[in-house]
Amino acid sequence: MFETFWRKVRLIIEDETLRNRVLFVLGALIVFRILAAIPIPGIDAAALANYLGNNQFLGLLNIFSGGGFSTLSIMMIGVSPYITASIVMQLSTVLSPRLKALYQEEGDAGRQRFMQYSRYLTVPLSFIQAFGFLILLQQNNIVPALDSLHMLANVIVIAAGAMLLMWIGELITEYGVGNGVSLIIFAGIVAGIPSALSQFVFTFDVAQVPAYLGFVIAAVVITAGVVFITEAERPIPVTYARRVRGMKVLGGISTYLPLRVNQAGVIPIIFALSILLFPQMIASFLAQSPVPFVASAASVVVSWLANNWIYGALYFLLVFVFTYFYTAITFEPHQVAKNLQKNGAFIPGVRPGSTTSDYLGTIITRVTLVGALFLGILAVLPIILQGITGIAALTIGGTALLIVVSVVLDVVKKIDAQTSIREY
Repeated sequence: MFETFWRKVRLIIEDETLRNRVLFVLGALIVFRILAAIPIPGIDAAALANYLGNNQFLGLLNIFSGGGFSTLSIMMIGVSPYITASIVMQLSTVLSPRLKALYQEEGDAGRQRFMQYSRYLTVPLSFIQAFGFLILLQQNNIVPALDSLHMLANVIVIAAGAMLLMWIGELITEYGVGNGVSLIIFAGIVAGIPSALSQFVFTFDVAQVPAYLGFVIAAVVITAGVVFITEAERPIPVTYARRVRGMKVLGGISTYLPLRVNQAGVIPIIFALSILLFPQMIASFLAQSPVPFVASAASVVVSWLANNWIYGALYFLLVFVFTYFYTAITFEPHQVAKNLQKNGAFIPGVRPGSTTSDYLGTIITRVTLVGALFLGILAVLPIILQGITGIAALTIGGTALLIVVSVVLDVVKKIDAQTSIREY
């Protein structure tokens, strides 16, 4: 294993193109971390730490901001507007046949236009989220009351930071290795590990050593489970019919169609967080309303969402549902069956056409059940462990662990592909 690792490292160093790509990624992430350390003025650091510690959702949102929310930096909303815009565009494909055709049937050019629409949508969402979070933080006395001019200036700075980070992510995707947005989130998670470890050292309790060992064992088991589920797939055998063209005989080969167990990746968790964001923000805002009925109703909603078990149940349910939803968007059995029939391919023992479509639909439904349950349990695992042991997750929770493992596996695959091209 170590020999293979060092061989790949040597290939990266020797291959000028790959070396430049890796160095570009490192340079971009360094720029991001420098920008993430520049705070907006007038922060009560102690109040912010206490607020984040008592709010499970904002702790998870800090993951997707790349760690910028924990310091209220100019990058405080991170890539969240871009992710939200991408989610809205994905949902729009269900309602708009034109967008669906653009995303699925018009090839790379169509996908480029689709992504461009996502970038346009990111701009207004950046301003809306920046304003909403500033109001929320003002109500909790973390940010001082701002007049109209200072509020406008802070909103513009935060929105500009989000768009700059989106641009950096796009550059990493184009000129680096791996997905830029995922790598930015990954860098934020990794950057938070030293502070979490130092906090653990200062709060170390000898009486809790068995619980700490349990957390370590759980982390190893969860990491192995994430790797296994991420890489697991259900192969569907496919045979290409023989075709005679002139003097050549084409086809007659057998291969397989891989159906991934975790077809949706980390997207359902992001969907669930985005859906949970709005009621919590709106309820927190309305809790300060001068109308007694509105304020009391909003306070009830806030107290419900503050309950870890109610929050965990909603989180699990949304992740489970969105796993099926996103899988249905990205994998259409009818379209796959149609493409197989066009290329003269068939699944042995299954009639082409609608029968193949029904067969693939049944298989993907069963396979997705495993992936949906796994993602749901992984998402709420920190809440379950904290409820059982009374100790918060030591370093990173299940959601962050899934992102870290997925990003590492993706980067390793991209590097393997580059080194394979070089060897050939």
